[in-house]
Amino acid sequence: MARRRLPVGVEAGAKKTFAFAVDWPGLCRSGRDEDDALEALAAYGPRYGPVAAAAGLRPPTLEPASFEVVERLPGSTATDFGVPYAIGEVDRRPVSAAAGRRAAALVEAAWSTLGSVAAGAPASLRKGRRGGGRDRDAVVAHVVDAEQAYARKLGLRPPKARAGDADAVAAVRAAVLEVLGRAWTPTEEGPPWPPSYAARRIAWHALDHAWEIQDRS
Repeated sequence: MARRRLPVGVEAGAKKTFAFAVDWPGLCRSGRDEDDALEALAAYGPRYGPVAAAAGLRPPTLEPASFEVVERLPGSTATDFGVPYAIGEVDRRPVSAAAGRRAAALVEAAWSTLGSVAAGAPASLRKGRRGGGRDRDAVVAHVVDAEQAYARKLGLRPPKARAGDADAVAAVRAAVLEVLGRAWTPTEEGPPWPPSYAARRIAWHALDHAWEIQDRS
């Protein structure tokens, strides 16, 4: 019996390329070109597996031979800066209520992963080759601040929430999950970000920084 291939999207800039698993928010890695990005995506299977499991899902099999590139997106300066910025046709497909709940569970698992990693990490993180890089609390604050903008991209008007205010952060995240977790049909009056793109962008950002904290601890 043939193994089901894993749908993957590719966003290619001039200097950097992202590969992302279409149905697995947060499973998104970059490389110098498409082949490099796909190899990086496969290499992160062991790190993404616990995220999927935390969402109550069986982790996907990540092997380059099993990937099926279903959409290639042109990148931009944002791509080269290090952000999966392009919104594709895969992000504009209607979302069923079940698919929305699944995506929301994976986003929530990504946030939980970041929280667990940060709780077990030292306050001061190892610096980069040129001495740069935020320390633990600054990384977490950066993620929380970004989520304010992400929520607005979903049509929400979140109250200001800072990383140290657990109740405020939880309220913003609950509102985001409520939007992501419901059925969605594309409309001209829709928010700037389709929920499928929002889920993969938000989960990617949380996990990218969780894994950064791990690597620099």
